[in-house]
Amino acid sequence: MSSDHLNRESVEVDAGLASTGNPELDGILAGGLPAHHVYLIEGDPGAGKTTLALQFLLEGARLGERGMYITLSESEDELRLVARTHGWSLDSIDIYELNPSEESLRKDAHYTMFHPSEVELSETTKAVLEEVEAKNPTRVVFDSLSEMRLLAQNPLRYRRQIMALKGFFVDRKCTVLLLDDRTSGEDELNLQSIVHGVINLEHRAPEYGAERRRMRVVKMRGVQFRGGYHDFRIRRGGLDVFPRLTASDHHRDFERGPLLSGVSELDALLGGGIERGSSNLVVGPAGVGKSSLTTRYVIAAAERGDRAAMFIFDESTATLIERSEAMGMDLRKHVESGMVTVQQVDPAELSPIEFAVVVRRAVEPAEGPGAKVVVIDSLNGYLNAMPEERFLVIQLHEMLIYLGQLGVASFLVVAQHGLVGQLEDPVNASYLADTVVLLRYFEFSGRVRKAISVVKKRTGPHEDTIRELRLSSDGGVQVGEPLVDFQGVLGGQPVFRGTGPLLGPSDE
Repeated sequence: MSSDHLNRESVEVDAGLASTGNPELDGILAGGLPAHHVYLIEGDPGAGKTTLALQFLLEGARLGERGMYITLSESEDELRLVARTHGWSLDSIDIYELNPSEESLRKDAHYTMFHPSEVELSETTKAVLEEVEAKNPTRVVFDSLSEMRLLAQNPLRYRRQIMALKGFFVDRKCTVLLLDDRTSGEDELNLQSIVHGVINLEHRAPEYGAERRRMRVVKMRGVQFRGGYHDFRIRRGGLDVFPRLTASDHHRDFERGPLLSGVSELDALLGGGIERGSSNLVVGPAGVGKSSLTTRYVIAAAERGDRAAMFIFDESTATLIERSEAMGMDLRKHVESGMVTVQQVDPAELSPIEFAVVVRRAVEPAEGPGAKVVVIDSLNGYLNAMPEERFLVIQLHEMLIYLGQLGVASFLVVAQHGLVGQLEDPVNASYLADTVVLLRYFEFSGRVRKAISVVKKRTGPHEDTIRELRLSSDGGVQVGEPLVDFQGVLGGQPVFRGTGPLLGPSDE
């Protein structure tokens, strides 16, 4: 499959393809819709069919192609109102509004031996054909098939009318979108078999949070499209589509090597630093210093000229910056310079696929260099933000593989339940990461202290020691010598076996 187009830029298509006006959707369709065919756009009311159809016609107008919107279900004024909400003008599009004829509405109207529906269907079809012949459009939208279905009343008659319309439009070399709101509740597989391609739009409402919309290309003859569901939003300006991420489609050569934190003891603990393109899990109880540790890596990246992106679920951007400053880490300076971007994620507003695309836009922006370090803080917030979504861990794994293939170092923060003793992991994510850094509280001489250790590193050797971790206002993140004279540190109740060095008084 061809890779989807991430950035909102023009997608180059050949003469045999009709752009939908949406770069991401064109990417899903491997460049656009094969021209001079008939397509079915189906979805419940409010799913976004009209918006997609108008984008399609406006893109044609931009390319110098004449477009026509044939409406049986909405008035011209309603269409123009929809367009105004997106900042569009429909002056370049022919709008043909089909209403029941005045004759058919008269009480004394009669049709001799014919059923009224047969006459109305015949009149409607004839009117459409005459208008198309008069205007000779290249792109046509027919809204909607539910009205044709009601007029036909008979499945066989309905199918014959659609077949006749298809043949007429294809002969005139039109690219046509047939909109269907599926209000009949009938099986439309027969209709899907007639058209060249089918795009299904869905509109769902979770128990909590914003509504969700997604699309799926059901079929597209002769096109190796990207299958599966793709999320989208309706924003001012049209559909914002978030293609499903497939890591195997993305590779980039990068220079391998270690990334240093700027804290020599921490780098030594990690065997000389973390690796470019690696995924790193930072695990520990609340308040032990996980976010501060990842912030240290973000600042180090900015100081060596690499961009970094932080996605935070559990605190505000202002709180993160102020807390970093209190520990002597000037994150604000790098945010203001643009070397670091911090995005506060609203847990009720984002879908997993949309979040993956947001991360991709930070790593592969439309202009300029992308982020080389990505922080997700925290994985708990990511999982709890989308409780009704399935396969979240699999989608996260796909995203980590994608980042690794681009040479981006990723950090996942996981907060364990509990403070000392036996702690509970909310999700078993250790298998996702190349490196696992474990943080713990322990008590010594009546004071609460912190310990740090590396329990896994796929990309090379690391120390198997346990060191003390300290967060201070004058030194930020500090790491001490190995705690060789303690036993039971990870359990939170160590036994002192000697006079091993500590960093000094606790920050408590």
